[in-house]
Amino acid sequence: MTTRARADQWAPPAGTDVEMIKVGPHWDIVRAPADLGERALELLGDTSGAVIADYGLMYWFIPSGHAQYWGRLHNGIHALGAHGAEVTYVGVPPANWTEGPRLHWRTPASDDRYLTDPHRLRLALARALAEPAEEATAR
Repeated sequence: MTTRARADQWAPPAGTDVEMIKVGPHWDIVRAPADLGERALELLGDTSGAVIADYGLMYWFIPSGHAQYWGRLHNGIHALGAHGAEVTYVGVPPANWTEGPRLHWRTPASDDRYLTDPHRLRLALARALAEPAEEATAR
């Protein structure tokens, strides 16, 4: 299930260049390698919120404050939030950048597709990580 965002809270940049936006005030980010991210995106289906892709990485928007609960993750998956003294910025492309390979919206943000449920995302990424091991034992 995605979380509906109000347009007055945050919207993707409307300009012509990437904007560096501070993680935390509006959302946290989960970053994963593109191979895992594509499998997770497929598993999430319509329950995925907006996703940014940039060459070999994918970025999901999750509710602000949830990154701190992800703990240590593996295989290049990182939860980025504004907890503690850490300040993180993420490059966000203009809303109309929907093709890559450069930074672009893999799944564009909209009023009904914005934040991804962090629990569903974690499960999808865990399944994506487990798939290669299952394929190897099936051979």
